[in-house]
Amino acid sequence: MIFGRSERGKPPVEPVTLKILVAGGFGVGKTTLVGAVSEIRPLRTEEYLTEAGRPVDDLTGVERKHTTTVAMDFGRITLREGLVLYLFGTPGQERFWFMWDELSEGALGAVVLADTRRLEDCFAAVDYFERRSIPFLVGVNCFEGAPRYPAEEVRRALDLDDGVPVVLCDARDRGSAKDILVGVVQHAMEYAGDRRRAVTT
Repeated sequence: MIFGRSERGKPPVEPVTLKILVAGGFGVGKTTLVGAVSEIRPLRTEEYLTEAGRPVDDLTGVERKHTTTVAMDFGRITLREGLVLYLFGTPGQERFWFMWDELSEGALGAVVLADTRRLEDCFAAVDYFERRSIPFLVGVNCFEGAPRYPAEEVRRALDLDDGVPVVLCDARDRGSAKDILVGVVQHAMEYAGDRRRAVTT
């Protein structure tokens, strides 16, 4: 680029686009994280919780939550020039899990958000990505008033492999959420490199 313009005769370079999933249990902050970092107005498919859903929607720990994602969240962030992430937030409730297979198609990696008050709610997401060999990072969303534990304690509680990154974050904070996304891209690249080396040796 010269003075902000493409060099004469050279077409603009198409950016590399990568697909990242944001998963986890109900009310863990997936919609919040996508909204915090997206440089476009995020697409949200939220509906209000109703009395009919009370028997299946466990609101323990998230009693103030009034809406739920019924399909997906979508956002976009440019990490650096030429590298764009498309973010897909998965629905957290079990009755919408059938959508995960569609959303995970072509994904480079995933963020699994965890809430220490409801840590068991992210087991399904961890299991899903482990079974499909999709590299993932666990982001512990530090809610106000929630117990704080060192990353290694969370790792043991979730029975994660040593290679799975576990980081503390605040899904509301753009900088914190961006750090999570940089981390999952780096982890996914390393994971892909390790797999390639394992095949060639």
